Amino acid sequence: MTETEQARPEFMRRAMVVVAHPDDAEWMCAGTVAKWCAEGWRVVYVLCTDGSKGSSDPGITSEDLVRLREAEQREAARVLGVEEVVFLGHPDAYLEPTLELRKELAREIRRHRPDVLITESPVRNLTDRFYLAHPDHLAAGEAAMAAVFPTARDHLTFPELLEEGLEPHKVKEVWIGGGEEGSDMFIDVTDHMDTALEALKAHRSQVSDEEANEWFPLGRLETARKVGFQYAEAFKVIRLG
Repeated sequence: MTETEQARPEFMRRAMVVVAHPDDAEWMCAGTVAKWCAEGWRVVYVLCTDGSKGSSDPGITSEDLVRLREAEQREAARVLGVEEVVFLGHPDAYLEPTLELRKELAREIRRHRPDVLITESPVRNLTDRFYLAHPDHLAAGEAAMAAVFPTARDHLTFPELLEEGLEPHKVKEVWIGGGEEGSDMFIDVTDHMDTALEALKAHRSQVSDEEANEWFPLGRLETARKVGFQYAEAFKVIRLG
């Protein structure tokens, strides 16, 4: 069943976005985040890696790239209205869905207590003829979903989190972005495209203005044709009650 988002009750306006790299969130869901922030949602980003490998410039070091991409991500978050950006700092390109990563994500879920968590797909899409999913994306999605259920929910899992004063928390919905395969929720982002595109362009080390202007609207135009919007972002939604 295809759905479009309806107005949410006031008590359900906290969101967390868990991704692997700086710029992943903007490519995946900047329009939705811009919309939610404009509506008064509290949105937090959690980035699993330091982005230290994402450059073809032979003159840049990993250390310089980490500083650059963190600054770019903070600027993108500012444009969108994201309240906080958490950098877990795992090495780019080496991310695995380990128990340690799961605990770190559960810690942030318990600390920020989101109603909705957006993350990347943990499943490689073999129908895509032009893109091989980055293994960090798969790992971030798997770890995030495992952190939601059951780790953040159960008080006996990682009891040291309780010792930190972090009580269990049940996320109500998980939204999986990054493609239309299996998507059943479509968000109208037409009124927020300018803000979303500005946020993406903050990642100057990763995308030129020309590339952003071409590719960012194009994907949202194609998605929108399915539901009659001008621009839309698509997600697979899992409701946990």
